[in-house]
Amino acid sequence: MTEGRTTISHFTAWEDEYSHVKWGGAAPIDAIRSRIPEKGRILDAGSGNGRHLLPLSNYYNCIGIDVSTKALTASKEYLAKRDREAHHSTASITDLPFQNNSFDAIVCFGVLQHLLRKERETAACEFERILKPGGMIFLEVFGINDMRYGGEEVEEHTFVRQSGIIYHYFTKEELKSLFCGFTTNDINDVITKKIFKGESYTRHMVNGIIQKVSESDTKIS
Repeated sequence: MTEGRTTISHFTAWEDEYSHVKWGGAAPIDAIRSRIPEKGRILDAGSGNGRHLLPLSNYYNCIGIDVSTKALTASKEYLAKRDREAHHSTASITDLPFQNNSFDAIVCFGVLQHLLRKERETAACEFERILKPGGMIFLEVFGINDMRYGGEEVEEHTFVRQSGIIYHYFTKEELKSLFCGFTTNDINDVITKKIFKGESYTRHMVNGIIQKVSESDTKIS
């Protein structure tokens, strides 16, 4: 393993990335809507260009954060075109500018996989800090059997690409361990196949819903 290119600069690499990332359409939020009452306060942690923030803004009090100002600018434009509003803030999930116990839910799709180990641990602590007791985290990350696994290894199952962006590949057990202070509701491996030029490739995602321990659970323990 090497130590090169493993500094905070991998956050700034997202500015270049979002120079060519295109809007992929609004993402489904059925799992969130079925569990979080309308008007709840939701943080889209790593909101990118607003694929989840847009549909969430129809039902919730939303805040989108990202390390890329270009992504946030694009998100604002997409929401404005559809007469939707959400607060946007430039911030990292490793240092959230919010008060303790202030969110009903956190959406974090495809973000934790772009952090180094200590950063992932810090982000998990920050999520626990800002969530209300009983609040939920909706997660999705790359799994270790994914076709994209590999590159210049900087930590175990963690690689840095030419772009400077970090890619970490999780096991289900690792994701559970990262949030060991929470009530783990449901974490799953999602394996699909992709055919490219006649060859079959594996797409592996790990997703789940994790809940912060409620006040009643704390009193019982």
